[in-house]
Amino acid sequence: MKALFNYFGIDGKEITVKKEVIGGVTTFLTMAYILFVNPSILASTGMDEGALFTVTAVAAIIGTLLAAFWGKVPFAMAPGMGLNAFFTYTLVIGQGIPWQTALGIVFLSGLVFVGLTLMGVRQKIIDAIPVSLRIATSAGIGLFISFIGLQNMGLIQDNPVTLVQMGSFMTAEGAFNTPLLLSILGMLLIAILEYHKVTGSIFIGIIATTIAGIFTGDVSLPTAIVSAPPSIAPIAFKLDVLGALHLAFLAPIFSFMFVDLFDSLGTIVACSYEAKLVDKNGRIPRLGRILEADSIATLIGSLLGTSTTTTYIESASGISNGARTGFASVVTAALFGVALLFSPLIGIVPAFATAPALVIVGVFMMKNIKMVDFDNLREAVPAFLTIVLMPLTYSISHGLTFGFLSYVIIALLTGNIKKVSVVMWIIGVLSAINLVISAGLV
Repeated sequence: MKALFNYFGIDGKEITVKKEVIGGVTTFLTMAYILFVNPSILASTGMDEGALFTVTAVAAIIGTLLAAFWGKVPFAMAPGMGLNAFFTYTLVIGQGIPWQTALGIVFLSGLVFVGLTLMGVRQKIIDAIPVSLRIATSAGIGLFISFIGLQNMGLIQDNPVTLVQMGSFMTAEGAFNTPLLLSILGMLLIAILEYHKVTGSIFIGIIATTIAGIFTGDVSLPTAIVSAPPSIAPIAFKLDVLGALHLAFLAPIFSFMFVDLFDSLGTIVACSYEAKLVDKNGRIPRLGRILEADSIATLIGSLLGTSTTTTYIESASGISNGARTGFASVVTAALFGVALLFSPLIGIVPAFATAPALVIVGVFMMKNIKMVDFDNLREAVPAFLTIVLMPLTYSISHGLTFGFLSYVIIALLTGNIKKVSVVMWIIGVLSAINLVISAGLV
C-alpha cells in the first residue's frame, strides 16, 4: 500500500489518504446516476438492459482506472450523457441503424480520437471552432436531453396535429397518473437538493422517486438484493465495424468525435484548474495522458457494448472535497465495482425515476448560454440553429450540421471570411456533405 501512496504522491500533509477517499466517494455519489440512466437510454435500441448495467459499470471502472494510473489525476469516466442520447435517438431510432452498426461507429470514432490525440490535433480542432458554437453545442445537447427526459416523464406526449402536447395527469380510468406526479416531484427534489449543494442530489432523487413508486404500487420489489451482475454476453463484442465503414456514416463519426472533444477537454480543463494541476504558464502537464486515457476508454467501451466513454464533470465535486491524485479515482472505480453486486436493486428503478435526472443534466448543460453574443447575428444565428435543431430534428448531428454550415455561409456573405479558419472550412464542407446525404440527394 505504501508503494501505491508513493506512486500517487500522497505525502500525508497537503495530500492525505483521508482526503483522497472522501473525494473519491463524493465523485461516485454524484455520478452514480449513470448506472440507472445509461441502461435506460440504450435499452430503447433493443439492447439487453441487464447487460447494459454491467457494461456501464465496467466501462466506468476501466476508464476511471485509466485516468488514475495513466493520467494520475482524480478524474472519473463513464458513458457520456448526450452521447448516449445521440447513439439511441439519432442513430438507432431516428435513422434506423442497427445498434451493432452504431457501436461500430463509436469504435471508429474512438480510433479517430486516439489518432488525433497521438498527433496532438485535438486541441487545434477545438481552438478552430468559435466559442459561440462550442457553447451552443453543449446547450443544444442539454435541451435535447431535457426534451427526452420530459417525454420519459410523460409530461410531453406526441400529437398528430401539433407534434407535441402536454401529458395527462389522469389515467383513462380516472385515477391519478402517479408515475408522472412522482416524476415531477423527483425533479423538484433534485433541484432543491442541488440548490443547497447536497452531494449526490441526482442519485438521491432517483432513489427517493423509486421508493415512492414502491409505496404507490408503480414499482415492484426485487426478489433479491445482492447477486452476480448480469452477463455482458448479449452485447459485448457485437459491434459491426465493417457495416460502419460507409460514407453515410462519416457525419455520425464526426459528430461523436466533435462532441467528445468538447465534452472531455472542457471537463479536463475545468477539473485541472480545480485540482491545481495547471502550471504557472496555464498548461496542463498531464493533458496528453488524460486525453489518451479518454480515447482508449471509448474504444474499450464500444467493444464491451456502450456508447462513447468520456471524462465526467462530476469529478469536480470530488476535487472540491479534497481529491488531488489518481488514488481518489481508484476509490471511485472500486465503488462502481461494489455497485455491480447490487444489480437486482438497480434493476427495479423505473424510467419515470431516471427521467428527472435527464432534465436536470440538461439544465446544467444550458448554463453557459449567456456567454453567446446574441446581439451579433453572425454569431447568434448559427448558435441558435445548433441549439433548437438538435431537439426539433431529434438529432445532434443535424444541429451541428446547420450550425457549422450557417456559420461559414454567413461569414462568407458578410465579408468576414478571414475570421473562418482552414479547419472551420473543412468542417463546413463535411457539414454540407452530411446535409446532402441526410436529405437523400445522393
